[in-house]
Amino acid sequence: MYSTEQRGSLYKDDYRLFFKNEKGDYISPFHDIPIKPDGSPGNEFNVVIEVPRWSNAKMEINLTEKLNPIKQDVKKGNLRFVANCFPHKGYIWNYGAIPQTWEDPNHVDGDTKCKGDGDPVDVCEVGSKIHPRGSVVRVKALGAIALIDEGETDWKVLAIDVTDPLASEINDIDDLERKMPGILSASVDWFRIYKIPDGKPANEFAFEGKAKPASFAVGVIEQTHAQWKAMFEGGGDSDGVSKASSTNLSVADAAAIVDSHPLSGGACDIPTAIDKWYYTSTM
Repeated sequence: MYSTEQRGSLYKDDYRLFFKNEKGDYISPFHDIPIKPDGSPGNEFNVVIEVPRWSNAKMEINLTEKLNPIKQDVKKGNLRFVANCFPHKGYIWNYGAIPQTWEDPNHVDGDTKCKGDGDPVDVCEVGSKIHPRGSVVRVKALGAIALIDEGETDWKVLAIDVTDPLASEINDIDDLERKMPGILSASVDWFRIYKIPDGKPANEFAFEGKAKPASFAVGVIEQTHAQWKAMFEGGGDSDGVSKASSTNLSVADAAAIVDSHPLSGGACDIPTAIDKWYYTSTM
């Protein structure tokens, strides 16, 4: 249904991954892909995969650019790669975001008592398949972890591809613990320590790091969908978020945006330092 078009070179700061609909028109994965597949149950949602499992490049939907392509995050002028924090290798799930959700940076969450981080809701897809970057995957929400990242609420929804062989047996956090023992504790550990190699302290969590059930996760998604809707329907760009999408761009204007980026090139080499193991401690 959806396809992607690369511009620039992978692992270079000009890399962009643009999205197209079934007609081949350029769209925004943030604004134009619906939050839910048509006719899906209340606990199923679309997820845009930004980072395939086991990879290290920190890719994300770019909220500030028109059409919101996926690009590699940059910090202090350097492309970002997550460190391998033993025993984890890169991202330990397919990592992505739920379209048409937004954690309002002006809204104080009633449970975490912290404002939103200004991003769509993140998803850790735990199924057995490694999904390519740019895939749009139908998932079932299983639960949520409330990460507090530098004082901001950063929800992490645990979910599974509905076509996964175990999907019919996993419907909630308790099922996940039973059928995939260790994945939940590993996920909390990953988020706690992944910034330590960068010289930052261990991350903190609401609810003492305990995952909330599927019904709670669905509530978070619905709340942040309402926040996205209020933002998108408001006047002008909000908090630096570009609203340029198929809703308000002509086909020609959208194509011109993509054409303003360099054509696709070969992938650049990943720094060899990315292969290093880091041994961390939160003591």
